Amino acid sequence: MARVIRGRAWVLGDNISTDHIISGKYKFAKINKLEDMLPYVFEEVIPEFYKKVQPGDVIVAGRGFGYGSSREHAPRLLKLAGVGAVLAKSFHRIFYRNSINIGLPVIIVQRIPEVTEQGDEIEVDLEVGVVRNVTKGVEERFQPPPQQLLEILEAGGIVEYIKKMNRLPW
Repeated sequence: MARVIRGRAWVLGDNISTDHIISGKYKFAKINKLEDMLPYVFEEVIPEFYKKVQPGDVIVAGRGFGYGSSREHAPRLLKLAGVGAVLAKSFHRIFYRNSINIGLPVIIVQRIPEVTEQGDEIEVDLEVGVVRNVTKGVEERFQPPPQQLLEILEAGGIVEYIKKMNRLPW
């Protein structure tokens, strides 16, 4: 993961649940690999999202992003699909923590969701703590994550970070 993320905006509203990201109906489906769930990401919100999203693209949403199930599938599938970061006015805590744990940057911003339109170019500088809507020429500052959290994100999540720090063989 780069400390500067740049991609197109995918704009969503308030209260996007984990079921909006990946429906719970697939929880017990006979799907052997997480990758096989990609066609179902945002299937009812953004049809064929998995075909349209490009590496580094950014989700921009309103309040309450990620409420619902505590399944880690939702942030893992967003990351696997190529989403570089999720920006929202607020996150539900379990989704927020799961995202950090798997190495998906989640940033709380207030102004960017108000001015961003679908397809705008967004740049997120995690180290400096600034989000720019390059298309609109608007920027918003946020408290940059502490160095250790940046290292966790850069490593690809907490498990990879611990492996790297402890030089564990697994």
